[in-house]
Amino acid sequence: MQSFAEKTSVITGAGSGLGREFALLGAKRGMRLVLADVQPDALKQTEASAIALGADVLTQVCDVRHGDEVESLAQAALSRFGAIHLVFNNAGVGAGGLIWESTQHDWEWVLGVNLWGVIHGVRVFTPIMLASEKSDPTFQGHIVNTASMAGLLTPPAMGVYNVSKHAVVALTETLYHDLSLIESSLGVSVLCPYFVPTGISQSESIRPSDAKPAAAATRSQQLSQAMLEKAVTAGKVSSAEVAQMTFDAIRARQFYIYSHPQALGNVERRLQDILQARNPSDPYEQAPKLRDQWRAGLRED
Repeated sequence: MQSFAEKTSVITGAGSGLGREFALLGAKRGMRLVLADVQPDALKQTEASAIALGADVLTQVCDVRHGDEVESLAQAALSRFGAIHLVFNNAGVGAGGLIWESTQHDWEWVLGVNLWGVIHGVRVFTPIMLASEKSDPTFQGHIVNTASMAGLLTPPAMGVYNVSKHAVVALTETLYHDLSLIESSLGVSVLCPYFVPTGISQSESIRPSDAKPAAAATRSQQLSQAMLEKAVTAGKVSSAEVAQMTFDAIRARQFYIYSHPQALGNVERRLQDILQARNPSDPYEQAPKLRDQWRAGLRED
């Protein structure tokens, strides 16, 4: 996709973080915007900012865990704008702690948003875009699925999140190959940000009532939350910068998008573990103080 002006973009998780920055950058590029989020007030803030930049905006409260709500979002977009050119399956939440302490509610909520949200986005929007491509030889479309560096690595005490993001990477790679099989020109990218200051560390504040845990957070979950918030807050690459990287990658038809390429050394180490059938490398080899902090925090009194 070489030009963004006068094209329509659908963005989930548009109320904050990367989603909001995708919307604002799209507005600056002259795009029509379809913005979705579970937080009405946050969605209105993004809408107001995008309109101030001159964008034509449609907003809809949408819980991407539910396929019928994503289908309704797509129909609203088509009714308003007639075509969909760019889709950001971006909504995401996080939950941490030792993997055996994650509850069924934790698994269902995180996989519901992070994985099923992307599944619904792909199954709903891809056929719509393929139909546009078939009817209009000049049509250009692109799908961006937000994963994470946690989709390429397996950091401790982030099991539910890791599983969801590894699945998004696999889903997106498969989508790329499947589109190639039918010789489609639709572009596909998977975004793998590292620690970027977004609202991901505040996910618990938007956890719906049907996914609330029955018991108080465990020690490992509390420690994971504190460490995640510290790491995300200290991030040096902003959401706006990642949005710019992403739009550049869309134009270049680049599949893998990294906010922190320097983290790829850890990915290479993991791949070597797999290729050499050796046990997983210590993720804290270069940060032993962090490992010691974890162990001290988890130690029984």
